[in-house]
Amino acid sequence: MRIAVVGSGYVGLVAATCFAETGNEVVTVDRDRSKIDLLNSGGIPIYEPGLEEMVQRNRAEGRLVFTTDLPGAVRSCRIIFIAVGTPPDEDGSADLKHVLAVAREIGENIDGPRIVVNKSTVPVGTADLVRAEIMKYTTHEVSVVSNPEFLKEGTAIDDFLKPDRVVIGTSDPAAAVTMREIYSPFVRTNNPVIVMSNRSAEMTKYVANSLLAARISFMNEVANLCDAMGADVDEVRIGVGSDRRIGPSFLFPGVGFGGSCFPKDVRALMATARGQGMRMHTLEAAVEVNEAQKRKMLEKLEAVFGPSLRGLRMAVWGLAFKPNTDDMREAPSVVVIKGLLERGARVAVYDPQAMKNARTILGETVEYCRSGYEAAEGADALILLTEWLEFREPDFSKLASTMRRKAVFDGRNVWNPSKLKGLGFEYCGMGRR
Repeated sequence: MRIAVVGSGYVGLVAATCFAETGNEVVTVDRDRSKIDLLNSGGIPIYEPGLEEMVQRNRAEGRLVFTTDLPGAVRSCRIIFIAVGTPPDEDGSADLKHVLAVAREIGENIDGPRIVVNKSTVPVGTADLVRAEIMKYTTHEVSVVSNPEFLKEGTAIDDFLKPDRVVIGTSDPAAAVTMREIYSPFVRTNNPVIVMSNRSAEMTKYVANSLLAARISFMNEVANLCDAMGADVDEVRIGVGSDRRIGPSFLFPGVGFGGSCFPKDVRALMATARGQGMRMHTLEAAVEVNEAQKRKMLEKLEAVFGPSLRGLRMAVWGLAFKPNTDDMREAPSVVVIKGLLERGARVAVYDPQAMKNARTILGETVEYCRSGYEAAEGADALILLTEWLEFREPDFSKLASTMRRKAVFDGRNVWNPSKLKGLGFEYCGMGRR
C-alpha cells in the first residue's frame, strides 16, 4: 500500500517508519527543508530508541521516502495521514492552523478519491473541520478518519508495532476496512481494533491521557500526605496497586509529569469543556497539583539547607521529562533547576540524551558534565529527577568519596533508603519513610 504521512515530528516519523517496516511504500512530507535534508542524510531530529536504525534500513530499501513535495505526495498516495503539530493556544485549546493548512493543500491537489487520516491529537469535531476544508477545493470523494496515537516516548516503536488497541473513528465502512488492513500486521495477537464515530475517537485520546495525568497527580498528593503522616508511599503503592480494579500502572509518585502530551492534552480537554459552558474540576485540580509538585523538591531542599543555597553545589541527574527520550518540554527539571539558581546555588547537570536540548533552555547558567559522577564531584546534594537505567544502581561508595555532603534527594523513589543511610547518606525521597 502507498501511504503519505504529512509531518515528520515524533508521531509522524514513528508512524511512517513503522508502516514502512511492514512493507508499505511511505512518503513522509515536511515543509522544514533542514529536517528533510537531515532525514535524507541518514540522521533523525529526535531521540527514540531503535528509531534511527529502522529509518535508515527502510530508507535504504526504498520503502521510506522523505520530501517537501506535499502536492506530489497527495497525488501519488490514496491514504494520507496528517501528523502535524497542534500546539496549545493561549487558552490551552489546540491550535489547528497546521492541520487545516494541510487539509487545504490536500483539497487543492487530490485527483481522485482519498482517505485522509487525522493522526495528530486534535479536539473533538476536528474531523468535520478537516473534511469541510478539503471539500472547499474538490468534488472528489474524501473520507476523513480519526486515528489517535497512544505512543509513549521511549517505547514508541514497540507501542506502534504491538499496540494495546487501535482506535479508528469513521462512519465510512469502506474506510474502516482499509484502516483494518493497514493495521492488521500490528494486531496479529488479536489486540482490539475498535471502530467508533470520529468524535468518540477524538475524545478517547484526550480522556486516556487526562485519566493517566490525574492518576499521577493523585499519587503525588498521596506521597505528600505520607511525608506528613510517616507512612511510606512505596508500600501504599504496592498495596493499592494489588487491587485488580486499580492495577499497578501510573502509581509511582515523583516530581510531576511533563512532556508534549499530558500537559497539552489535559489543558485542551479543559478548554473543550469551557467551550461547552462546563468545567473539568478534576483536571483543574490535577494541573494545580502537578505545578505545585514540580516545586516540591525545592521545598525539600530548603528544609535541609535553609532558604538560601548560595555557595552550594547542586548536582542534578536527569533533565528529560522521562527516561529514553531527549524531550524537555514542560520537564520538571527546568522548574527545579531555575529554582536552585534563584536561590543562589551552583548547578551541575547530566543527562544521557537531553544535554543539547537543555542548552537551548538553560543556556550557560549551569555546568554541563560528561557523566553523573562528574556532576556529583564536590556536590553538597545529589538530586535525581529522571530515572534513567544508568542512575538506578550507581556506585554509592564512589559518590560518598567525592561529594562534599552526602545528601541525596530521590525525586523518583528509585533508591533504597536503608541502603543509603547505611552508607552514611542523608536520604530524602517523595513520600518515603
